[in-house]
Amino acid sequence: MRIATYNVQWFDALFDQNSQLMLDQNWSKRHAVKRVDQANALAHVFRKIDADMILIVEAPNTGGKQSSTQALQNFAKHYGLRQSVAISGFESHTDQELTVLYDPKVVEMNHDPQGEFSDGSTITRAPRFDGKFKLDIDLDGQPDVHTFSKPPVELAVTHRKTGKIFRLIGVHAKSKAAHGAKNEREITEISIANRRKQLAQCLWLRERVEDHINANDSVIVLGDLNDGPGLDGYEKLFGKSSVEIVLGDANHPDTHLTDPHAQIWLDPRQGWSICTARFYSSQHKRYLNALLDYIMLSPDLVRDHSPTWRVYHPFDDPKCYDDKGFRDALLTASDHFPVCVDLSL
Repeated sequence: MRIATYNVQWFDALFDQNSQLMLDQNWSKRHAVKRVDQANALAHVFRKIDADMILIVEAPNTGGKQSSTQALQNFAKHYGLRQSVAISGFESHTDQELTVLYDPKVVEMNHDPQGEFSDGSTITRAPRFDGKFKLDIDLDGQPDVHTFSKPPVELAVTHRKTGKIFRLIGVHAKSKAAHGAKNEREITEISIANRRKQLAQCLWLRERVEDHINANDSVIVLGDLNDGPGLDGYEKLFGKSSVEIVLGDANHPDTHLTDPHAQIWLDPRQGWSICTARFYSSQHKRYLNALLDYIMLSPDLVRDHSPTWRVYHPFDDPKCYDDKGFRDALLTASDHFPVCVDLSL
């Protein structure tokens, strides 16, 4: 079984207010890319990675007449994709949803949120992700109330052929980018505030993961965490990256999640890294690479199902690079690249 996570930049801009696909020569919101070209490129990528289920991070919007699941199913129908059914969780407060597109012949999926709803008035362990989480993240003695603008999607998944059941948690954690800052002081203030929110979200997520593992559930956490160990200097203020928090304590392997790409970062800094996203920096006049997207597995999945991970990076993966059509599609479709894990069931 192949599971993927893919952050699709400006996917929403390919659909109209009725979630109908727009295939025309007008510009998409991706730089110098037409809408029809981005849509065709995405379909090419979906076919090539051939995953049984794909978490779409930044999926089309739900709200008003728009439906993220309907938009993706319209997309799949137009291109004849075997991943023909879409499922979402709680609606996002932004135009970006977390939606899984999957092959209904391979898996059955149900939205199955866990935890009690909390309004944030009391400290509650792992409340439901559409509620509020009260936590003193900066240790000033004053607990703050935290929310997800994009609540993680929680799915109960059953593999139809084998009957294997597992929990899938799709995530798009808070960005640390200092959007709207006008000077260096504001950059620092906004960056620290955003990291505080991101860490709170990931501590909340980690509590849910531990509850599942303690209940002997197989768990997969995947998506865009907008972070990686050592990714910026503000991490020193809080001691750990968000990725390390979600993975858990490596000294306790019975509850520690595994992602080999994150593990590379956790080793003493090397002269290389694996990357899942590529951004153009106007400051440096070049493209910068970052590790932002992860698929983390619970110990039982690693022990029993021989997982293998892959990042479809058009320049770092030789097979992607040698296939010009696929390489071009990856560069046209998004500024992130798909991450997959294969499990032997």
